[in-house]
Amino acid sequence: MSQALPAPVTLKQPNAGRLLWRAFSYLRPYARLALASYLAMLLITGFALLIPQFVRWIVDNGIRQQDMRVLTWSVLALLALTLVKGIFTFWQHCWIEVASQGVAYDLRNAIHDRLATLSFSYHDRAETGQLLTRAVQDVERIRFLTGRATLRLAEGVTLLLGTAVLLILMNPQLALLTLLTMPLLVQHAYQFGRRFRPLSAAIQQQLAVLTTRLEQNLRGARIVKAFAQEEAEIGRFDAQNNYWFTLSARSAQLQAMNTPMIDFIANASTVAIIWYGGYLVIHNQLTLGELVAFSTYMGQLIQPVRRLGMIIPALAMAAASAERIFEILDARSEVTEAPDAYALPPVKGEVRFENVSFAYFGRHKVLDDVSFTAQPGQIVALLGATGSGKSTITSLIPRFYDVSNGRILIDNHDICRVTLNSLRDQIGIVLQESTLFADTIRANIAFGCPGASEADIIAAARAAQAHDFIMETANGYDTYVGERGITLSGGQRQRIAIARALLKDPRILILDDATSSVDTETERLIQLALQRLMQGRTSFVIAQRLSTVRQANLILVLEKGRIADAGTHEELLRASELYALIYHKQLRPQEAALQVAALHEE
Repeated sequence: MSQALPAPVTLKQPNAGRLLWRAFSYLRPYARLALASYLAMLLITGFALLIPQFVRWIVDNGIRQQDMRVLTWSVLALLALTLVKGIFTFWQHCWIEVASQGVAYDLRNAIHDRLATLSFSYHDRAETGQLLTRAVQDVERIRFLTGRATLRLAEGVTLLLGTAVLLILMNPQLALLTLLTMPLLVQHAYQFGRRFRPLSAAIQQQLAVLTTRLEQNLRGARIVKAFAQEEAEIGRFDAQNNYWFTLSARSAQLQAMNTPMIDFIANASTVAIIWYGGYLVIHNQLTLGELVAFSTYMGQLIQPVRRLGMIIPALAMAAASAERIFEILDARSEVTEAPDAYALPPVKGEVRFENVSFAYFGRHKVLDDVSFTAQPGQIVALLGATGSGKSTITSLIPRFYDVSNGRILIDNHDICRVTLNSLRDQIGIVLQESTLFADTIRANIAFGCPGASEADIIAAARAAQAHDFIMETANGYDTYVGERGITLSGGQRQRIAIARALLKDPRILILDDATSSVDTETERLIQLALQRLMQGRTSFVIAQRLSTVRQANLILVLEKGRIADAGTHEELLRASELYALIYHKQLRPQEAALQVAALHEE
């Protein structure tokens, strides 16, 4: 089945040299190791230049003179030179590998730090597969660039220049004939790099698309199977995989053409040496030892020249990788601390919205001129249709996003003027989708308070009605939960998330539909616990159940991003047509159904 394939994402084309220079700046902390490896490279190159001259001397003074004693000692000395060269080569590899691995370590840390500090709006637009590819494969390309690739390039250039000088000193005519091919080699490498870099960028982009598709299929494996969409997903993945294969095949074709061309250019020099050098030896214008030395030099050059064919593509791929990595590192968070931000002191919990408006990405308006005040200790229920702005209000309080207009104050402190950590430390959150980590239950509860005692963890679990089912698991609080807590039920995950929020002992609680995934009895127990624990705390609850609405001190009825009505349950039933409509169509039937379910359970 043919399927239209997306064109690869076109990257900006900044100066490749500037990108590579910036990538090399990450070598600074490892400058001593890098310098040591390059000094070792110079010594190794020196040995490589010396050995053919030594071979020339052996041929002319040992073999041609038929002096066995000179030949024996010369060969032993040559063996010693080769051994010393090998020792320096070993340390050169060790030093440059440690330095380049340090670059990869620092880059991955920088990417992780940047992603951790970017606002929700960045992650709303980013794809997980793209980010994973950049943090793993693109960093690996930079590691290779700052390590062996550049070292080999420097080694090849140094060996080429040193060889050229020695060949010219030995015989200028034969040297010029031999080195005539070098400009052709440089030109070919340059043209290959120009063609290969955009293709490499497209391959890396498509690999990120593949990773995203695979990650989504793995994450949604149950949904795929539940809707019997295995074949459809296999087809979609196959189409993307086929596009990646097409690009990779094109890349392989380019490289396959590049390698024999480089070999041909390099071997042309060897042919020239044998033909013209043999002519000079026959006419006594060149010694046999010098001819052997010429051949040895060119033999030594062939391997670096071949490496050049691999290094040029590596440079092109590294430039594309550097562009993608620095795109993350240069991304600016839309939520930033003011230069003079101060730590928010312990608060009582008054939350005030003053003419707050908000639009996602500056375009999709969600809130429009919202104003209200939540007093310390109040329970504020947010009610409204999907897309009315309930979750947005709860996301603005901890500054996951910044308001477009207006301001939010906590105890008369503008939240844009305080540090993010001090603000969020005083807010406990249970999101609609309870996210747990692949770790122990204890670690998940103590995620926001790593230093919490065992007694505090158990107390929080008891308050969230989680302790009993935790003790029934295989290892109690040391039981590992699967990725995203998949080994637990929805209600169990929700209760652990509630325990995690309660352990922080926050002044402000945000419960985003926090009891939506629990059964009637568990909800009743959690509601009892929350009534105790909400005392003295300001709580914002996205309400879907009548039991939540009835205990609220303030109900905000939202409609199209505005507060349509506000008041208590009784007040709104009398005065608000919108609330009465929601009550009769949504809350009351739901409550009746829950009561019937409770009777059946009994």
